[in-house]
Amino acid sequence: MRALRILLILAVVLGGALVGIDRLAVSYAESEASSRVKLAATKSDSIEVDIKGFPFLTQVADKRFDEVDVKATGVTATAGDKDIRVGELTVALRDVAVTGDWAGAKAGSASGTALISYADLTAASDREATVAYGGDGKVKVTGSVKIMGRSLTRSVLSTVTVVNGDTIKVRADEVPGGGIPGLEDLVRARTDFERPIGLIAGMKVEKVEPRPDGLAVMVTGKDVVLAG
Repeated sequence: MRALRILLILAVVLGGALVGIDRLAVSYAESEASSRVKLAATKSDSIEVDIKGFPFLTQVADKRFDEVDVKATGVTATAGDKDIRVGELTVALRDVAVTGDWAGAKAGSASGTALISYADLTAASDREATVAYGGDGKVKVTGSVKIMGRSLTRSVLSTVTVVNGDTIKVRADEVPGGGIPGLEDLVRARTDFERPIGLIAGMKVEKVEPRPDGLAVMVTGKDVVLAG
């Protein structure tokens, strides 16, 4: 019985040591990956990598990871002929296989959410108008137009949709004061716009959702290549 107790104690101690080594290894790997991985088309202020699964070292040996979560802040994404700033981008990568000599990786599938502030959406709209949260799943776009020598300011509630999986479209539901000839066209020229957005190569925009803190853009993809 005494020998059995000693063996059990050794097993617990060794098991704890192995767990500790495994956790140290994953912490180091996450730190390294955070400094090397690149998700967006251009740059980001910071990237955090969270590697899931246990044991980690066996995943290293196989060069394949079941789950990897990435959070990037201050991302600059391609948006047609100009860039758009994304305050926060979170991506869940699944079935991640290391390619080459640890120079890159490919995720079997990926899903994520980008949060764009209304100030950044305004800057990317390429219109002389401001974009804000309009409540009830809408955005409010405000712009000024000149008609018959007078400057008129109009605010419209607009619906945001996805076009072709890579473009955000903002269009006013209706324009107040539409009885004035030519007013609707002038207002829409200020408030309606489309903006391509390229977050990660191989991922497409599935859905957009106006929220109080910004426009949430949901993306998905398969066989997503991650640059190192």
